[in-house]
Amino acid sequence: MSGASVLRTPLHDAHVKLGARMVPFAGYDMPVQYPTGILTEHNWTREKAGLFDVSHMGQCFVVGPDFETAAKAMEKIVPADLLGLAPRQQRYSQLLAEDGGILDDLMITRSGYPGYEGWLYVVVNAARKQHDYRWIESHLTDGVTFKPGEDMALMALQGPRAEAVLAKHAPAIRDLKFMHYAAIEIGGMKIHASRSGYTGEDGFELSASAKDAMKLWDLLLADPAVKPIGLGARDSLRLEGGLCLYGHDIDETTSPVEGDLVWSIGKRRRGEGGFIGSARVQRELTEGPSRKRVGVKPEGRAPAREGTVITDVSGRAIGKITSGGFGPTVGGPVAMGYVETQSSVPGTPVQLIVRDTPVPASVVKLPFVPNRFKR
Repeated sequence: MSGASVLRTPLHDAHVKLGARMVPFAGYDMPVQYPTGILTEHNWTREKAGLFDVSHMGQCFVVGPDFETAAKAMEKIVPADLLGLAPRQQRYSQLLAEDGGILDDLMITRSGYPGYEGWLYVVVNAARKQHDYRWIESHLTDGVTFKPGEDMALMALQGPRAEAVLAKHAPAIRDLKFMHYAAIEIGGMKIHASRSGYTGEDGFELSASAKDAMKLWDLLLADPAVKPIGLGARDSLRLEGGLCLYGHDIDETTSPVEGDLVWSIGKRRRGEGGFIGSARVQRELTEGPSRKRVGVKPEGRAPAREGTVITDVSGRAIGKITSGGFGPTVGGPVAMGYVETQSSVPGTPVQLIVRDTPVPASVVKLPFVPNRFKR
C-alpha cells in the first residue's frame, strides 16, 4: 500500500503530535503505541482509563419504515435475535456466508432517538468495511435501505476509571447498562455513548461528529486518569479477555459454533433458523462442531504466535494457534486457537511446535483475565 493511499482518521494529527508510532492498519495510518510503550498502556487501561481512536471502524445504518421491518431484514443476514432488542440496546453478531462461515463480526443497536424508530446503528470492522457495506445493502428487503455513516468519528474509553471520567461531564452515564447506549452532551458536543468495548474492561464507545473529534479527544485526555492507547495494547487486552479478532480467530472458514460464539445466537434463532448460513449453524448445534476455539497457555516464557501448530501429547497435529503473545496482566504467554473438539476440554495437555521443537502447553478456559463489564 503506497503512502498516498493510506487513509487517516479525524484524530491522525493528534496521534502524531503525541509522538505515536504510526503503522498501516486496515487501510488507515494508525497509532500502534505511544512513547510510554505497549506494556505501560496495557497496564494503565487495566488500572485507570485508556482512550482509543477507533474511527477506522465502519459506522452505518439500516433504515426501515419501522423497527420491526428493519430488524426482520437484518435477521435474514445475522443469527442474533434483533426483534428482542429494546430501544437503545445493542447486540454482538456476525455476518455469515451461505456455507455458515463468518464474513465479519459486528455490533447492532436499536435506535431510541425520537423520529428514528426504524433505524439500526451498525458498526463493522475496518478491514471488512466496504465488503460489509455491499453485502448488507445487497441483501436488504424492499422498503429497507442502507446508509453509510458520513463524517463520523469513534473512540473508546476503557478501564475501571472510565465511568468516573465520563460522569464528570454526563452524570447520568453511571446508570447506563452494559450493551446499551445513551445520548449525552460533553462540552457542548452531542455524543452517542454505548457501554461496550473490546478490552474486557468496563468502558464506553463514543460516536461523535468528525468535526468534534479533536475537541472531544483533548477534553478527555485533560483528565489525569486518561492516557492515549494504541493498537498494540488493544490487541494484548482483547487477547487476555478472550475476544476474537476478525481475520485471525474467526474468518470465512470458521462458524459461530466453532468460534465459541453460540451465546451470541438468540435461542429463537437457533431453533427457527432462516438466516444466511443457518443450515451449518443448526447442524453443528445438533451434532457438535469438529473443532472449537479455545484458550491455550504455554509453559515457560516463549509466546506462541499465530500459525503455530498444536499437537496432542503423541505429536499428532490437532489444530493451530490463531492469536498469541505476551499477556502483561497474566505475566506470561497466552494464546487462542482451534483444536479438535475431543481435545477442547480445559486442562487437556497439548504441545506447541515452536521452531520444530514441541513446547508443553494446556487448553484453558477463556478469558485469561476475568471480564469486568458492568452488567
